[in-house]
This record gives sequence, structure tokens and C-alpha cells, in this order.
Amino acid sequence: MTYSVKEMFYTLQGEGFHSGRPAVFCRFTGCNLWSGREQDRATAVCSFCDTDFIGTNGQNGGKFKTAQDLATQIREFWPDDSKGFVVFTGGEPGLQLDDELIEAMHQQNIECAVESNGTLPLPKTLDWVCISPKGTSTVVIEECDELKLVFPQEGATPERFNSIKSKYRYLSPINDWTQATLFPAQHPATKACIDYCLAHPSWSLSLQSHKIINID
Repeated sequence: MTYSVKEMFYTLQGEGFHSGRPAVFCRFTGCNLWSGREQDRATAVCSFCDTDFIGTNGQNGGKFKTAQDLATQIREFWPDDSKGFVVFTGGEPGLQLDDELIEAMHQQNIECAVESNGTLPLPKTLDWVCISPKGTSTVVIEECDELKLVFPQEGATPERFNSIKSKYRYLSPINDWTQATLFPAQHPATKACIDYCLAHPSWSLSLQSHKIINID
């Protein structure tokens, strides 16, 4: 199949379990919960997304005809001969991610992680699965490594996902950095996350450190 990629870049993972870890981010085009167009935001299942996933015109974006082509390109971003680490994201990577691509990545000695909304089946050969449920959407993933919930979020309370088996559970304050870039603890959503985690210690707080320190 042909893979449509919005952008790819090498950076530090900014949130969740792997926060601070060097990673290549591969952002696929498209999502099943929002068209990406502002005129559709108000009626979208996920209306708070802050990511551009339309087209293939982003940094290092493009169309890749084979899994080997994309895996080779991703490997080139890694700075040395050590085992690489890629995070497939979107949009919704489950629309394109398949076993063939994961196999090609493993052949390139690259560990594969995904950040998904959990509404679509994912390749079982992935090395790390992070699920981030959105709104009232139906989550079909029953087990994952990391459950990361944007909070507070209408239609997606933490209790709703108690049945999902996960090694780690994180609450991430819903995006509104206009008033909280330097001091995120002052933002009501951040305080809500802190209070919930203190009352429910099976959950931990995850801040978007890449936004706080202003890196991609």
C-alpha cells in the first residue's frame, strides 16, 4: 500500500511513559474522528485537536509506495547505529499502520510505538501501544501499554475506561496554553488533573513538556 505522511522529524518524546526519550515522529495523514477542517470542528467527535494532519506537505512529508521505502526514510533520521525508536501518530495512525510496515521497521532495528485513539484495530507486532480515547468514540482496543487520557473531556471520564488493561495510566490537561505556557499548574485543567490523580493514585499526571520547553 501507499503510505501518506504529513510530517516526520527527530525530537524528544514530550509526554507519557517515554517522556524525554529521543524518537522519530511519523505523523500519518487523516483521522476518523475529525476531518481536520476548521469548519467541521464543532461537530467532530474530537473537537480539541491541535494538530495539522491534512495532506503530505509538512516537514519531510510525502507519499511512500512501500513499507521498505518509509522504514528506510525513518531510519535515516536516527543519528547513530543504535536501536532506533519511532512513534507513529496522526491524525489516526490506525488508518494506515499495518504489519508489513512494522516488520520493515524491525528489519531496520527500530522499536515501534503508536499513539492512537483506540477506535481501530492495531498491528499486534507493535512494541508499545498508547491509547488516547476521544469523546464518545467507541474504543476497540482492550489492552495497551499506556492509557493517556486528555482531561477533563466531555464524554470521556476516566472511569469509563476502567475495563481497559494498561500498564500505565496518565491524565494530560486539555490543551489551552494561551494562559499557561510558562506556568501550566495555574491552568484549571492542570489543577483538575492533579486533583484527580491525588484522589485516584492509579493515574499519573503527564504534561506536554515539549510545549513547555518549546521544541517540536
